[in-house]
Amino acid sequence: MDTMDISSAPEKRIGLSEVPVNWCPALGTVLANEEVIDGVSERGGHPVIRKPMRQWMLRITEYADRLLRDLEELDWPESLKEMQRNWIGKSEGAELEFPVLAVDGRERGVGITVYTTRPDTIFGATYLVLAPEHPLLESLVSTDQAKYVEEYKELASRKSDLERTELQKEKTGVFTGCYAKNPANGVAIPIWVADYVLGSYGTGAIMAVPAHDTRDHEFASKYDIPIHWVVKPDDEDGSSQGKAYPGDGIIMNSSSSATGLDINGLSSKEASAKVIQWAEETRNGNKKVNYKLRDWLFARQRYWGEPIPVIFLDDNSESVSLPESELPLTLPELDDFTPTGTGDPPLSKAASWVQTVDPISGKPARRETNTMPQWAGSCWYYLRFMDPENSKELVNKEKERYWGPVDVYVGGAEHAVLHLLYARFWHKVLYDIGVVSTKEPFKCVINQGIILGEVQYTALKDTNGNFISADSATMSGDLCQEQIPEEKVMKSGEFFVLKENPSIRLIARAYKMSKSKGNVINPEDVVAEYGADSLRLYEMFMGPLRDSKPWNTSGIEGVYRFMGRVWRLIVGSPLSDGSFNDGTIAVDEDPTIEQLRSLHKCIEKVTEEIEATRFNTGISAMMEFINAAYKWDRHPRSIFEAFVLLLSPYAPHMAEELWFRLGNSNSLAYEPFPKANPAYLKDSKTVLPVQVNGKTRGTIQVEETCTEDEAFRLASTDEKLSKYIDGKTIKKKIFVPGKILNVIVVPENAKVGQR
Repeated sequence: MDTMDISSAPEKRIGLSEVPVNWCPALGTVLANEEVIDGVSERGGHPVIRKPMRQWMLRITEYADRLLRDLEELDWPESLKEMQRNWIGKSEGAELEFPVLAVDGRERGVGITVYTTRPDTIFGATYLVLAPEHPLLESLVSTDQAKYVEEYKELASRKSDLERTELQKEKTGVFTGCYAKNPANGVAIPIWVADYVLGSYGTGAIMAVPAHDTRDHEFASKYDIPIHWVVKPDDEDGSSQGKAYPGDGIIMNSSSSATGLDINGLSSKEASAKVIQWAEETRNGNKKVNYKLRDWLFARQRYWGEPIPVIFLDDNSESVSLPESELPLTLPELDDFTPTGTGDPPLSKAASWVQTVDPISGKPARRETNTMPQWAGSCWYYLRFMDPENSKELVNKEKERYWGPVDVYVGGAEHAVLHLLYARFWHKVLYDIGVVSTKEPFKCVINQGIILGEVQYTALKDTNGNFISADSATMSGDLCQEQIPEEKVMKSGEFFVLKENPSIRLIARAYKMSKSKGNVINPEDVVAEYGADSLRLYEMFMGPLRDSKPWNTSGIEGVYRFMGRVWRLIVGSPLSDGSFNDGTIAVDEDPTIEQLRSLHKCIEKVTEEIEATRFNTGISAMMEFINAAYKWDRHPRSIFEAFVLLLSPYAPHMAEELWFRLGNSNSLAYEPFPKANPAYLKDSKTVLPVQVNGKTRGTIQVEETCTEDEAFRLASTDEKLSKYIDGKTIKKKIFVPGKILNVIVVPENAKVGQR
């Protein structure tokens, strides 16, 4: 099932293309851009060249708009969605054609098409730049410049795309000896070749506007090419600037009576629209939407990987997809699967496997010897989880509708523009051919934080060995650093200071765990000392799942003590020999209202925090419950059982043991998770106003079922109210349950009526 059946993939989704790749002859393989540094392979330092190779390409660009648009429907981190938006890189602009000129200044009948997002700056285009791999380059170069252009192309072929587009690198290029006509004003402008333009992006050619593009300005300044200012920022005079102004503004110096194009005085947006309209009317160009996203190179020159189920007929080299009856196609056994060194994949060594017959026509054919990349399996594995035993189809439609899409995907942000983007594309193709019922594979994505090493405390010392406070270090000379043990550190407000001298502030920082820093925590050591449940519980107690947080050994000790309290509460205190009685101290009786309220408030909080992946605050709620439960005289079994189920996702081993001790014979894994009963979530107490002789003197908190006598008793013992009641003659009490208590007392200065 790992073999891709392209017989169901229309032409627009897959095809063969000649594309430039990073080829390392010494390693005998194609390298990714990230594996090429300064023209050599990261591994071994071997020379790398750019050369065209026949490759299978998946047409992910056909899905660019949908991949972009459907991001809005996803519950993903905004930063991750923005990474995908930038990777797809949608831009709106125009394709404009610049006629190539002959030596005599006449048009040669061939044009160079450029893509620009700033058609409003066309009058500022003072030269063109072609990528070294541009298909027209060879036909444009003059005889005098041919040698220099070839040398430059050779140098460029040793660089990766990343190196070529590095913003900080010095811009280099060579004049082709040829000119083109700016269609907006008819001016002849030189054509250069430079490696900062890529053949794989846009048209492989740009119109350079050095006054309004930083890269073009650097290039023009270096090679003394004219700089023509055409955009005025706000009310300033743009021509007086010493550097490029890449922003929008008001257009100037942009009219031509010869072409009839005049955009002076317009805003950049208005000017762009007018230039596009003019270009379309005069057939000098058209409106264009472009993407940075490139088609997906889906072939590798290595043995391991899914074989591509395609054969090529010997008589005409036509590619033919294998029928479904021939799938899955399996790899042949090979003793030697090292790179061939020629560019041919290792599978080409399996001659008897490569030579085959077309099962449809019976004609002799050769198998495809490239293999698929690792993404071929990782882009749809979640669908097989839904139906892993199905040998007839990728996934049963009914099961896919029930389980899909994936509710929550937890993974690092490093997957943003590789696995997550590829999986989205793959899923959309499957949606289009009716295999899945949803447009997106993952509804919610959570980027988890990492666990850092323990906080390290650093003190600064001057050249005399005296401690210097970190907050004043910038005013000092040369300083050295000294690590301070945690026991010699204390916290003072938001900062950490030396215990022996609190005026010395320390630098406190947690680093990513690494062997070089010696701060790696071995989980096996933690499990051996505290148990697997303690490690699991502490990792969730450290902080929100999405945050990075430092490890703290004293923190796991606190969690370990909490688990001990839970155990002793349910099982009972240890015997004199340290062992425990079988069973628990639970009683088979109905819980009180107060116990039910405490439990269900805990259930509500834990459930809410699990849904929000704030596991740490869910654990805090369980700690509060245990504190309350220790004050009870009796502990009903039903309360314990519900709490153990709450605890089970956090500490499954201990929870399972407690579950059996509570008298259950089946695993708690099959029990439903507790649900909070709203009836027990209401606060049973209410605030009751107390009046004395009709005047409000204060309030008391009472139960909803509070009687008049109980209310009066609470009022009599209240510090604020007692002075109005104690020692007084109570004439009358007026009590409205839940509303008010009015105590009528005989005034001390009451006069006795005369007879």
